[in-house]
Amino acid sequence: MINTLYSLDTLGTPVAFFLSLLVGGGFGFALERAGFSSSRRLAGVFYFTDMAVVKVMFSALITAMLGLSYLVAFGWIHMDQVFLMPTIYGAQIVGGLLFGVGFAMGAWCPGTAAAGLAAGRIDALVFLVGTIGGSILFSELFPFIGGLYTAGDRGVQMAYDALGISRNVFALSFTLVAVGAFWLAEWAEKARTGHSAYLGSPFLKAFSLALVAVALGLFVLAPATTGVSPERTSLAAAPATDEKTLLANAEDARDHIEPDELADRLMAGQSDLVLVDVRPSAEFNAYHIRGAVNVPLAQLAESLQPHKNKGIVVLYSNGMTHPAQARDSLQRQGFGNVYLLTDGLQGFRERCLKPVSLRSEPLPPGAAVRINAWRAFFAAPAASAKVGIATAPVDAAKPRAVETDWLAARLQAPGLKIIDLRSQPEYNTAHIPGSLSLNVESLRGNIGGVPSMLLPPAMLAAQFSLLGLNPSDTIVLVPGDKFHDATLVGMAFERLGHMNFAVLNGTYAKWAQEGRPADAALPSVAASAYPVREDADRFTVDLQTVAATLGMPGTTIIDVRPPDFYAGKKSDEARAGHIPGAINRPYTEDVIASSNKVTALKTLDILAAAYGQMIPSKDAEVIVHCRTGHQASQTYFVLKHLLGYSNVRWYDAGWTEWSARSDQPVVNGAPSAARP
Repeated sequence: MINTLYSLDTLGTPVAFFLSLLVGGGFGFALERAGFSSSRRLAGVFYFTDMAVVKVMFSALITAMLGLSYLVAFGWIHMDQVFLMPTIYGAQIVGGLLFGVGFAMGAWCPGTAAAGLAAGRIDALVFLVGTIGGSILFSELFPFIGGLYTAGDRGVQMAYDALGISRNVFALSFTLVAVGAFWLAEWAEKARTGHSAYLGSPFLKAFSLALVAVALGLFVLAPATTGVSPERTSLAAAPATDEKTLLANAEDARDHIEPDELADRLMAGQSDLVLVDVRPSAEFNAYHIRGAVNVPLAQLAESLQPHKNKGIVVLYSNGMTHPAQARDSLQRQGFGNVYLLTDGLQGFRERCLKPVSLRSEPLPPGAAVRINAWRAFFAAPAASAKVGIATAPVDAAKPRAVETDWLAARLQAPGLKIIDLRSQPEYNTAHIPGSLSLNVESLRGNIGGVPSMLLPPAMLAAQFSLLGLNPSDTIVLVPGDKFHDATLVGMAFERLGHMNFAVLNGTYAKWAQEGRPADAALPSVAASAYPVREDADRFTVDLQTVAATLGMPGTTIIDVRPPDFYAGKKSDEARAGHIPGAINRPYTEDVIASSNKVTALKTLDILAAAYGQMIPSKDAEVIVHCRTGHQASQTYFVLKHLLGYSNVRWYDAGWTEWSARSDQPVVNGAPSAARP
């Protein structure tokens, strides 16, 4: 397999620089030979007198497309080894219009201007100077136009996926369009100038037939080629739903991915790959493959629902037993894109991370460079939480608390949306560049007569649409002095099945005190059409569900209100006290609030020890509540997303509803269980 400079992360090396010079020189030579150092000839395309620009453009596109398609079909290269430009509709449309106007006025683009300058064209020099000046101006104005930079960001989108066709069909269709463009260009030149060099000539006929034949050849080499790489196509196209198919997939090696292939994909930043570590959270926190997310086995189907038959899901553990069992279960549920990591974590360490000097077997040429690149990438420390919270990658399917340095390094990441939850005056004064303001209370309302309830999915989706959010976005929630503001908004995202969100640990105060970037500009937002999902919320419980657990063993009810309210010494609801059997663990005991308004979560070991004394096991049923669900959302976040408790549920209506129902029992007095 060919290893690209991009996939090896060696674009900044002297070898890459030398190759860039060669390619650039060859490109300039080709432009000069094609006559692109003449602005008069370049401008001819707008008057249909010289269509060389169209011919060269389509020749380059077709050559690149067919050449890359054949490399993929032969298995010599993977698409994830090639840098793919993200689709950013706003920026690309505006940029395209500006570029088009400039090209129509001056007949130069940056590449042709460089060729023109080499040929001594003064107007090409003027154009290049303007290009440099425009770049400087863009940098200086970025704080004001930064919203446009990511407006309409849809990540990497392949045209054939958007059209719902295979890569081969798209390649053939585009080739036919190019052939038509060649003939149309020749016809336009003849109609405008009275002559054409190739219209109807044997060369143009042979050239056209050759292009079509080459495009058709892809159907012979890779008849099932789609957006999934060739060796992954068969499994993704046919989800295994019976034992015979499962065994056939295993026999044909269509159920696993090799460590070296996984390493290359992760280094290339493949956006549609989800790497899932199914080990216990303690082992995951001690060490895991960079980019992995930790999901308990019992929650796999729910957590991976957004990725069902989309992209590639890879499961791993120390060995292959648990991942294999989980893979079979998921495939019976219709997941056709789940793979095992061959030999698990141990195999990954042995094949990808073992130093070259410690390997006894001889290595093929270039292998040492590849291994060293893997070691450098996967040994690089991820941004770790100073309070002990495990952080998550930008495309994680499971939320985490992230640190300020993690967020600062990703401010320009495609698809990243930052939501500031402080008061509007605070936000207006200064906020993280590009962040959106959201009032937490706008996500709550009166539902069924109970006030302060989290809104239903349709209303939440409408709010997210106004914010210009999309299900593919990575959301970072920035709280003010109340950490639980962010976790409550997190509940709203979970209600819609949007699991790719994180909470900024330390709140905005920490960001500001560290002197991180901030401005007061209001971002430009284009409304989206956030989809409504009604089946994602399986964690909210009602009064009847809570009442049914009273007196039944196996369920732990945690009341997170302050001790005096739990004990009935104070009350701000219809009755004082607590639900019979509930244990009191105030939400404030999970955080450290300093005098400078920095609120951060306590370390994982402290949190794990505290809740370990209250809850018998990680899979035990737990119900958390407060007065209105706000504070309890923080406890839910800690238990489910940081400590790995798999069966946590949230009583949103909480004490507001329970105390108002005279038919429900209430207990006053000391805690029913000792608080750790």
